[in-house]
Amino acid sequence: MALKLYNTLTRQKAEFEPIDPKNVRMYVCGPTVYDYAHIGNARPVIVFDVLFRLLRHIYGPEHVTYVRNITDVDDKINARAARDYPDVPLNEAIRKVTEATEKQFHADIAALGVLLPTYEPRATEYIRRDDGRETMVSLIETLVERGNAYVAEDHVLFDVSSMPDYGRLSNRSLDEMEAGARVEVAPYKKGPMDFVLWKPSKPGEPAWPSPAGIATPGRPGWHIECSAMAGALLGPVFDIHGGGIDLTFPHHENEIAQSRCAHGTSVMANVWMHNGFLQVEGEKMSKSLGNFITINQLLADGWPGEVLRLNMLRTHYRQPIDWTKKGLEESRKILAGWFALDGLDTTDRTSISREVLDALEDDLNTPKAIAELHGLASAKDVKNLGAALGFLGLDGTTLRKANERTAETAQSIASTVIPLITARLEARKRKDFAESDRIRDELAKMGISLKDTKNKETGEIETTWEVTR
Repeated sequence: MALKLYNTLTRQKAEFEPIDPKNVRMYVCGPTVYDYAHIGNARPVIVFDVLFRLLRHIYGPEHVTYVRNITDVDDKINARAARDYPDVPLNEAIRKVTEATEKQFHADIAALGVLLPTYEPRATEYIRRDDGRETMVSLIETLVERGNAYVAEDHVLFDVSSMPDYGRLSNRSLDEMEAGARVEVAPYKKGPMDFVLWKPSKPGEPAWPSPAGIATPGRPGWHIECSAMAGALLGPVFDIHGGGIDLTFPHHENEIAQSRCAHGTSVMANVWMHNGFLQVEGEKMSKSLGNFITINQLLADGWPGEVLRLNMLRTHYRQPIDWTKKGLEESRKILAGWFALDGLDTTDRTSISREVLDALEDDLNTPKAIAELHGLASAKDVKNLGAALGFLGLDGTTLRKANERTAETAQSIASTVIPLITARLEARKRKDFAESDRIRDELAKMGISLKDTKNKETGEIETTWEVTR
């Protein structure tokens, strides 16, 4: 079966035909490093990791180039740096925030079994360069020269009216986009939908020499960053651009406008792929609702990275996903059953079954692939099951470590709980019910629930216990 992918640009699923099979190129929007990555951020990381693995399998690892960027210049980063390090110069504080956050991001997604991309450029590395590669400044100056951008009050803005088919990706007219967008009102803008390519920096903020003859130092707008990094590392037209569906407009729409107009091409990427939204327990994830969950928090709460990964893949990437504790528990149970099979070896990736591959080649149909894994497990086909699990980034490492930690924790708890239960039973025998109740209450505060039953043969009271939190 040939690889078929759904293309947001054409709204069709079609056979994937790379521009050059010896150099298949993919770009995915990465994190803005100012805070822990939340579980919604994990979805594109996992989804496009599976696609990266599949492309490497089909075309060969040496023939696939995957770029996922790091955004390290942004208003949110500036605000976080000023909040966390009020007594440190802003540029130094920004460096502290971005370096720490990027390190944490890498640690969190490594636990999810994610491969490193071929390139992981930082936005600040592509504002200006001396090696001849495309940069944000060079792109902006080209757009100004071609009449697609203009200078106004030390800003450079993209002139949306200069691109007749702007809005093609999101399939909306200018009027519809303007009505649905939070458009910044500024007197220097020619049109309400025109967006910032470059803006002057405030005192103390990161600043670079401005393009287009502007004397005031400044910094790039958000959208131009990805256009420059993709162009520099993948060329003016490449195969696949991915990200969350929330990026379709305005970010991806604006990327297309900038890149196409600067390069004089009909497309930026041939295939645009977007994963669906994520909810938590049926509601939109929000700090105000108290359901904002980070990858780091889930890992710290004892959920193995492989459980998080499988739970994400049980829903097709284009569909909305409802992230629930019940779903996590089901995913953990599924993995535990698979890895309990004798002889399972996830290091051999050559024996992946055709049925699993067919499912993945059908627009990354991971639910169908997982259904095939259930069949392999039922048939105790450990060779093909192990190969497929390893291929999907599920090798049992984080599950085993989590089980070991759970066992150690249980042993530690038992060493404290059992003597207290024994003391309680002895208090009951001597009818010291006040002491018995005191011990029960002490255990309850520790999150230990007791159940007393009478042994039918001896008549003695026996106590069992469980951790309730």
